[in-house]
Amino acid sequence: MIISERLVLRPLAIPDAGDMVSVLADPELYRFTGGRPPTLEELENRYFAQLAGDPLRVEDWRNWIVRRRIDDVAVGFTQATIIDGVAELAWVIGAAFQGAGFATEAALATRRLLETEGVARFRATIHPEHEVSGRVASAIGLIATGEIDDGEIVWRSLDGNASPA
Repeated sequence: MIISERLVLRPLAIPDAGDMVSVLADPELYRFTGGRPPTLEELENRYFAQLAGDPLRVEDWRNWIVRRRIDDVAVGFTQATIIDGVAELAWVIGAAFQGAGFATEAALATRRLLETEGVARFRATIHPEHEVSGRVASAIGLIATGEIDDGEIVWRSLDGNASPA
């Protein structure tokens, strides 16, 4: 579990799908990533697969449900896929909870936890038009590179660069 000022990030569990299906229900969340809101069954199946982990055991899949500390309401999730010591970070905050700084707080808390576990390099891929996610990436110490991965800008930490204070 990760605790920040206003949030608690709990490791993913299949029962979280019940709360998360409504958090992920707004089609606007998929504007930059593609896809559509999942059904409860689809989300439960996705969580089952995520908890099982990479079948080849090459990647370490880490997933947290982001909840407000004050009332335990689910507001989104963070995830990290760790390959060869590099953590690929991702974050999603439900439309109803955006604009409160939760994405930055949750992503930074995720990065800091991983740093305590020895991860020193981070990256994220962000759609070029998704300015809000770009601001989150910058706030957690990532820098946009000129590299494009599947149409998205690659953001990276400077090797050994600790998370922002």
